[in-house]
Amino acid sequence: MIGKLASGIVGGMVSEGARQIAQGKRPSIDELLLTPANARRLTNRLSEMRGAAMKVGQLLSMDSGQILPTEVSDILAYLRESAHQMPRSQLVGVLQQAWGDDWQRHFKQFDFNPIAAASIGQVHRATLPDNQQLAVKIQYPGIRRSIDSDVDNVASLLQLFNLIPKQMKLQSVLAEAKKQLHIEADYMKEADALTRFSDHIGSDRRFSVPQVLTPLTTADVLTMTYLDGQAIESLTDQPLNVRNAAASALLELSLREVFDWGFVQTDPNFANYRYQANSSQIQLLDFGATRVVSTEQRIAVRTLLHACRQGHRSDIENAAAQVGYLDETDPPIYRSGIVSLLLDVSEPVRTNGRFNFGRSDLADRMRDRLIQMRLQEKYWRLPPADVLFLHRKLGGLYLLLKRLRARIDVADVLYRLNSV
Repeated sequence: MIGKLASGIVGGMVSEGARQIAQGKRPSIDELLLTPANARRLTNRLSEMRGAAMKVGQLLSMDSGQILPTEVSDILAYLRESAHQMPRSQLVGVLQQAWGDDWQRHFKQFDFNPIAAASIGQVHRATLPDNQQLAVKIQYPGIRRSIDSDVDNVASLLQLFNLIPKQMKLQSVLAEAKKQLHIEADYMKEADALTRFSDHIGSDRRFSVPQVLTPLTTADVLTMTYLDGQAIESLTDQPLNVRNAAASALLELSLREVFDWGFVQTDPNFANYRYQANSSQIQLLDFGATRVVSTEQRIAVRTLLHACRQGHRSDIENAAAQVGYLDETDPPIYRSGIVSLLLDVSEPVRTNGRFNFGRSDLADRMRDRLIQMRLQEKYWRLPPADVLFLHRKLGGLYLLLKRLRARIDVADVLYRLNSV
């Protein structure tokens, strides 16, 4: 597959190069590599390895440093929005393998049209004989068997297109992508994570999570109660006090995940949050990407958070080294840049009174600072994988609060949580 793609790319480069030279231009190799035609070739190949492509792309972009070119980010966004649907015959085959040839006996009704589709599976609605509504998450066949080879092929494609810095050591990223995908492709593990998260939520009426139907759950099919909320973005039409209450609840939940429970749902996709207006509940979905944070890491991140709140650069630098952002080989200018970046990141915490997420340009400033650092220092070391997943969690939370145009006193929320 890679060889065939390479041949197509070379042919495209020769044709495009000849065309531009005829026009009096002197195109660079990079310009010839990512022509529209070659971008289409790359998209087509990545679509065949959707789950692996998405996971590698997430890991490479979770530090907000724009490691991948805009064209590749656009391709990954396209893949997110264009998840394919299993043919009915294939879908029935998965259900027969899970529940037997007479699988339909379990249901009063089963809707063959998915209500959601993602990189490794799709979700269907079903109704039990007692009229209980269910959501049935069904995995695409063969996903688990192809994870390792797909991740390796995605890396080969990115290297073939010269889309990742030569200084970056990909092995740790690839190993983490494989590990995480194997976890996400085991729906029994997700069922356990969902139950554990539900136990942590306990009696907190601000949130609800689906309940697992264990007799109808396998490694390939996860069956749970259906939650009927609307997209979390529906909150944007609500009054400010309603938006602020939801934003405060989401912030508190995220902090408890990291610092109290050490058990974090790291996928910040807005589709994983729903809002039930009648009960004012936030409904939490999709626990495939749940990760455990070690006690040592929680202590290190808490120390860094407090150092950032105090604003002393030497304390921030020492705490950043404990988390894994820095080591003794880093030059002073890079260490100073990381401290400045962390001060930017912690701006909501250091703000007196309410922080206006809706008007914040924090994400843009962070991106610009990272790009500048990397252009000047040509430094491409990624933090540890656990830290990257926390980036993903907190970065997604920031974007959600910005979408809700929330104005909340972040420092006050921290103060009310004794564990933080």
